[in-house]
Amino acid sequence: MISAEPKLLEITSAKYAGDFKLRLTFNQEEERVVDFSDFLLHTKSPMTTKYRDKDLFKNFTLKYGDLCWGDYEMVFPVADLYTGRL
Repeated sequence: MISAEPKLLEITSAKYAGDFKLRLTFNQEEERVVDFSDFLLHTKSPMTTKYRDKDLFKNFTLKYGDLCWGDYEMVFPVADLYTGRL
């Protein structure tokens, strides 16, 4: 019997959920609300501090199952988003 390989974890949907939170849906049919406010408060990189501006923060995209801002200026491992560890 050949077992199927597990699916690579991907984000299938992302929606702004207020403040600096996003509601993420994963291909495992799981949904999580991830709060990015603590990360943004403590980051020191000018490449990511600009996303403290809510209008910029809301301008995220999904590329190949990854959540990213700009040209991959801010991106997180999908597994960390799934577990809520930023």
